[in-house]
Amino acid sequence: MYTILICDDDKDIVSALDIYLTSEGYRTLKAYNGREAIQAVEQNEVHLILMDVMMPELDGIRATAKLREGSNVPIILLTAKSEDADKILGLNIGADDYITKPFNPLEVMARVKSQLRRYTSLGGADKGPGLLTVGPITMDDGAKRVTVDGEPVALTPIEYNVLKLLLSHPGQVFSSAQIYEQVWNDPAYGSENTVAVHIRHLREKIEIDPAEPRYLKVVWGQGHKLEKGMRT
Repeated sequence: MYTILICDDDKDIVSALDIYLTSEGYRTLKAYNGREAIQAVEQNEVHLILMDVMMPELDGIRATAKLREGSNVPIILLTAKSEDADKILGLNIGADDYITKPFNPLEVMARVKSQLRRYTSLGGADKGPGLLTVGPITMDDGAKRVTVDGEPVALTPIEYNVLKLLLSHPGQVFSSAQIYEQVWNDPAYGSENTVAVHIRHLREKIEIDPAEPRYLKVVWGQGHKLEKGMRT
């Protein structure tokens, strides 16, 4: 049984999400500010977090940043704001996805299931040898481990799956829409900013100089690719 932490200072929203999640068979934990959310993760095995952005004591942005120091558990932000800047801020500090209030409960359930599939696949049992290597970047898909020049790199589930897609097709250009559809398993409408943020995070982790990437390239007006003939 998967455990989902619901964190929102609006108790009605927490109660409503609790009803929907438990009816789908999930175990839930409740928190009403960022500090309570951090404590809940420290004291329990949590598989996914629904995190409100605007909360007292410790807001969702700072709580997410703190959680990301030691956990890759999927985090879906709940925000009452619809501006792209707020969504990008959430993704920048480590969130995997966002949902804008007011939200459709069916959309929440679909996103929860999608994130859990990726998370459990990333941390699941060894599926046998599956090394992907391009230049200094190696992904052991059986052990779910990525190294650059032999040094391990910690990736979130989304970052891992984006890199796996590109490593599996070196030199091939993927548009933002194609990346979103294959990694998120959702329609790609309005996905450009979401993909761009995760690509930037990935570049910061695998590039020596993210401002002048040698491996993860942008093909302007077309998309992204992993350079096929990389030199170390």
